[in-house]
Parts: sequence; C-alpha cells; structure tokens
Amino acid sequence: MTAVLLATGCGTLGLDGQLRRSETAESAPVTANTPTAETLRPEARPAAAGTFSGGTAQTAEALDTTSAAEKAAAQAASGGRDLGVTIASLGAPAEPGFWLKTPLVREPGKGRVRHGATGKSVQVDLIPIDGPKTAGSRLSLAAMRLLGVPLTSLPELRVYQTSP
Repeated sequence: MTAVLLATGCGTLGLDGQLRRSETAESAPVTANTPTAETLRPEARPAAAGTFSGGTAQTAEALDTTSAAEKAAAQAASGGRDLGVTIASLGAPAEPGFWLKTPLVREPGKGRVRHGATGKSVQVDLIPIDGPKTAGSRLSLAAMRLLGVPLTSLPELRVYQTSP
C-alpha cells in the first residue's frame, strides 16, 4: 500500500520524469576529449621553487647573521623575574638578532628564555605582541639555534625579564 502511494505521489509531484532523466544520464556513454595543440597544459615550476623571496635558496646558517661574540653574550644570560611559560614558533627568519615576540610582556625590554629539555638559556629582547598571555610567541632564528631546538618545532620556553 505504501509503495502505491509513493508511486502515485511521484507522478503527482512531477518527480517521475526526473527519475527517468537521471537513469538516462547515468547510462549515457562518456567520451574523453583528445588534447590538441591548443589545449592548455600546466606549466612547469621554476627551478628555484621553494626558495625565499630573494630568489635563491638559503640555509639557516646563511640567514643567521649573528657574530660569535653576540652568540657568546647571549648564552651568558642568567637571573631575571619569571614571567611564565610560552610555546614558541620560529619568527621571521630574515629578522636578525636574539628576540622573543610574546604576549607575556606589555613593554619592550631585556630578558632570557630557557628551554627545559636542553637546559640552555639565551638572552633576548622581549617584544610585546597582542593576545592573551596563553597565546604563543615567536622566537628569532638565532635564539632557536642557540637553544638547540629544531626550527620546525614548537618548544616550550620559560621566559624571564631581566630589565624593563
């Protein structure tokens, strides 16, 4: 009885024609177009794909322009007021120096970061960014390298302020 009502309803609503058309469309043969000389084809990637905007591939060593004296001074960091813990990602790799852009500070100042897993500390410029204190931070390439963390990692860092 239900099947009869459904069939009658499809005819009344005009759906029976749509059902027949979809059945015909499914059974129609599919033909492929053969490419011609005028067919658009994808272009090959340039040889320098995946490089920085400078046009040449660069390594972390090439981008890290800090001197040996600057590295030694940055590693001599100690003390400071504990501001808390943050998760850091790599900041702009072409931006030189030792810095941490973080929502843990409201004013620029001097500080240091300590990576618990490696036990290493680095003196950094603390640069405020907007966001809740629980938001992540961005760490300079030079600082990440001195901490001994992979550049693609998200290290947990303890942040200390050594001067306002």
